[in-house]
Amino acid sequence: MSTPHPDFQVYTLLVTPLVEVRDVVCAGTCRHKGEIERAGRTHLVFPYRGTYVRHVGHDDAVADASQVLFFNAGEDYQVSHPNAGGDASLSMALDPTLLRELAPPALLADGEPLRFGQTRLRIDPRAQVLVALLRHSLREGIAEPLEGESLALTLVHRALAPRTTHAAGSSQGRQRLVDRAKLVLARDLARRWTLAEVAAEVGVSAVYLTQSFRQVEGVPLYRYQLRLRLARALDLLRDYDDLAALGVELGFSSHSHFTAAFQKMYGRTPSEFRQIALHR
Repeated sequence: MSTPHPDFQVYTLLVTPLVEVRDVVCAGTCRHKGEIERAGRTHLVFPYRGTYVRHVGHDDAVADASQVLFFNAGEDYQVSHPNAGGDASLSMALDPTLLRELAPPALLADGEPLRFGQTRLRIDPRAQVLVALLRHSLREGIAEPLEGESLALTLVHRALAPRTTHAAGSSQGRQRLVDRAKLVLARDLARRWTLAEVAAEVGVSAVYLTQSFRQVEGVPLYRYQLRLRLARALDLLRDYDDLAALGVELGFSSHSHFTAAFQKMYGRTPSEFRQIALHR
């Protein structure tokens, strides 16, 4: 079911007493901060296509496929879209009692309603695969409610488990610098950026950018770009019969390069993943 809106579409994929899963696709027409919004209940939001910036007070978080964002109940926020092309996210709301059982106490704020104490966490490649599997299987009508719930809970557990996450760290200045670099890379996933080009775009030295990015994100710049490309591949696999063309579109030098990178990251080739996600 789709809910119409001037700027975005909300597709309800699953509603049970414990879990609600929605696919939110935004046109991204608002370059500057939009109207103030407020979540009625706490949501875990997994961006899987494009980028946007979520503004909460003085905290600005670039939303991309490498992380989960926490939209806390009763918390005001605004959204802007520095990059053209729109974005899409998988939004999930869980029964609060269930979410408290899944979430490590250190991640939660004190009191009621249930809220997270930070705005985002980095997720690992396995969590990215679970996002794609959950979305594809629900959109295609392959997964029954029980399976959908199980996949959703597995994803939440994976995303919140301390061993699989990396919280954004370091100073606010370095965080803002890294966020600018992330927006530069996301602007054109297929472009073969050089370090000097990215550093020039954000106005710092290549050495400082390299050190800052690794400190804040926990991965080097090139690795982050690769993860963005492969996450986009997870999103687009259902739409491409020619996987070689998909690899070229995402900036890989050849089909074999694309396949090898995908398999190394996710443990399956692109064709194997498509078979599992769409033809079970």
